[in-house]
Amino acid sequence: MKAFKYIVLAITTIAATSCEEFLKEEPEAFLSEDQYYKTQADAVNAVNAVYFFLNSGGSSIQTPYNTLFNTGMNMASDDEDPGPGATNPDVRSLSVQAHSSTNLRIYELWQQHYAAIKKANVVLEKIPAIDFDNALKARLIGETKFLRALYYFNLVRLYGDIPLILEYQKFVNAADYAIAKTPSTQIYDQIVKDLTEAASALPATYSSPNVGRATAGAAKALLAKVYLTKASLPLKVSANYQDAVTKAEEVLSSADGGTGTYGYDLVNNYAEVFLPAFKNNKEHIFSAQFKSNSLAQGNNESPRAILSGIPGLSGNYAHMVRFYTNGTDKFFSIYKLFKATDKRRDVTFVRNFTSPTNGRKYGLSIANTAVPADSTPFWNKWWDPNSTAVTNQSAANVPIIRYSELLLIHAEAENEANGPTAKAYKSLNKVRNRAGLPNLTAGITKDQFRDSLYLDRRLELVYEYQRWFDLIRQRDAAYNGTFVTNLHKVGKTNAAPKHAFYPIPQSEIDNNALLKQNPLWE
Repeated sequence: MKAFKYIVLAITTIAATSCEEFLKEEPEAFLSEDQYYKTQADAVNAVNAVYFFLNSGGSSIQTPYNTLFNTGMNMASDDEDPGPGATNPDVRSLSVQAHSSTNLRIYELWQQHYAAIKKANVVLEKIPAIDFDNALKARLIGETKFLRALYYFNLVRLYGDIPLILEYQKFVNAADYAIAKTPSTQIYDQIVKDLTEAASALPATYSSPNVGRATAGAAKALLAKVYLTKASLPLKVSANYQDAVTKAEEVLSSADGGTGTYGYDLVNNYAEVFLPAFKNNKEHIFSAQFKSNSLAQGNNESPRAILSGIPGLSGNYAHMVRFYTNGTDKFFSIYKLFKATDKRRDVTFVRNFTSPTNGRKYGLSIANTAVPADSTPFWNKWWDPNSTAVTNQSAANVPIIRYSELLLIHAEAENEANGPTAKAYKSLNKVRNRAGLPNLTAGITKDQFRDSLYLDRRLELVYEYQRWFDLIRQRDAAYNGTFVTNLHKVGKTNAAPKHAFYPIPQSEIDNNALLKQNPLWE
């Protein structure tokens, strides 16, 4: 794995030194900003710092793809709940839509993304003036634009209209940092621009040790997802459905009806998408990278899904499935939406854990009269078989976009643009067939195809920080949003239209005279 994924960098990162040299108090041990951005190594390190906000972890920090999306977003969905180990009141209130603009997780999501954008803006200002290899310089700028687009894409989906900051801000007066919101349509325009420019500058692949960096295929795949999102609720720019189809086909292989030559495909075994031994395989278009036992760069999600009190395992059971009533079954969950023959189910969940100390199995039974011998399913996607004693050092990568999702994007956009065509069926059926499911019934309506695809998307991508965003953008046949209905269905009855966007953090409003609260939260 590439070292760039795990380097912790301050805003004015200095070159690596020994501990003794770093602890010296001589002034020459410190570099000013003007002294720092001078070399190729400085440029590479500065871009690494933008990646850092994808995956950094440890006991005192959460970043988006290392638990923050779960505690700050997934738990508010219809699939997940805070478990007994999740004692943070901000997390628990957010999970039932009882949060406010002072919620810590809502602030952290905002802060982490804008901190990453600030680093990206530093790179885009400083790197062009550094004298080094032009091809590498263009690539680094492309990587940075890709990452800035990703961070803004997350923000605009979470908060709606937000400040658009494209320059490195280094003002003296605090008042100069005040900036008003930019309409979300303009945010999306910038995202499209950044991704388009990134796709032109980035390579198709990398060799070791650079595997894991953003590629041209990743930029195009993410752009297809952006177009699908714009075409969906709340913007409803329907022309972008066809744009999503076109862009997806630039990445899909010829075997799948595209023109892409990037080498992406589904792996045969669904488990290999997540197991560390197979990371960065042909299905991973772009992922947050994790490494075991290295500068706290393990995936901290793993222990949060493990039942506590198991000898030899470190788990606190902070993240659990959402149970709700369905007919006579008072312990229904997403687990039971999977068919027994669906190969994804027993990769996504386990029903018990085996103690490495005594060999016994530990689980939680449910006194469920509707389903005799029913038991609790536990999330399993970030489990690392090689990191059980210290489970927070899981080396499981988190896919940000993978080939199966690109197939689903293609199928959904094609159905919306042109009806359930043969192309739409082909892309969806490839995902279903890998899961061991038969082809979708031929000859169904556009609305029936949409409903089937929504379910397969939910089952394919569950626990991968996708569901909240899908809840907001998906709709019924009459183009009515299903966000509130779906949350009410699982017993989250506080859900209301205003919850589709988070409130702007109150501390940000207090510090920015031009920033206004989202209308439904005023």
